[in-house]
Amino acid sequence: MMTQEFIFEDNYKKLGFGIFSENNLNYIHDNRFKPYIKIFFAPEGYELRTDFNHYTTTGPTLFFINSNQYLEVSQGKGDSFLIYYNRDFYCVQIHDKEVACDGLLFNNIFEIPKIELDNMEMDTIRTLFSNIYNELEGKESSKEEMIRTYLKQIIIRATRNWKKQNIHTRVENISHNDIELFRDFSRLLEIHYREKHTVADYAELLHMAPKTLTHKFKSLNIESPNQFIINRILLEAKRLLFYTDKPVKEIAYDLGYEDPAYFNRLFSNKVGSTPSNFKKNYSLGK
Repeated sequence: MMTQEFIFEDNYKKLGFGIFSENNLNYIHDNRFKPYIKIFFAPEGYELRTDFNHYTTTGPTLFFINSNQYLEVSQGKGDSFLIYYNRDFYCVQIHDKEVACDGLLFNNIFEIPKIELDNMEMDTIRTLFSNIYNELEGKESSKEEMIRTYLKQIIIRATRNWKKQNIHTRVENISHNDIELFRDFSRLLEIHYREKHTVADYAELLHMAPKTLTHKFKSLNIESPNQFIINRILLEAKRLLFYTDKPVKEIAYDLGYEDPAYFNRLFSNKVGSTPSNFKKNYSLGK
């Protein structure tokens, strides 16, 4: 069993807090965590995978894992902490004006789900985690709102740090409007990638010309919107290939491709392997 686990649950709302050590990291892979939004704290030296990206932490790190993403921890020393909750407890989309993290911490097109913590930020985050732990362990009637308040503080601080570590390092003096455009594109892509496959589709949703959108991304020193669209489709294709038993033809249809042969060519060209070979080789750990 886990070292410790504390849960708040009221009607449909649920938040849990788990403490892990090197002896029970395998419990993080438990299927019961998959439907939840997760914030995972890992100290230095942890090895883990989110979707198909592998990480080794070089210092204290927070990972933000959406309910449609996968988290697997292979090894690590020292205590790690997992906060998991459902959208009924706190939905970042509904409360976007409060925390402005959707499209950055979650559903960001870079597929970068983490921030690294310096000593000062580490102390603050540890205090917030400890506050949530204390509220869960206590019996105060107002604990739900206190926990939500601490959770929001973690998300807000992490969002600020994500911008510094992943956007401001790429573009000096980036404007608020440019960051909001980036977030809007990320959120729209997450909603529509199954049926909208072109830059023109998203430019229309953003009320701008396709060339303007492409130029904006170029000025931000990031990949083209077209490449981000393809990357998101391929990520979902990999998830469906590896985590489900769906045949390639059905996956192609799920992702909005009426011609499975075209989907096969796209996948093979971008990934360097046919969908069938990717599934077989990845399952074997190649």
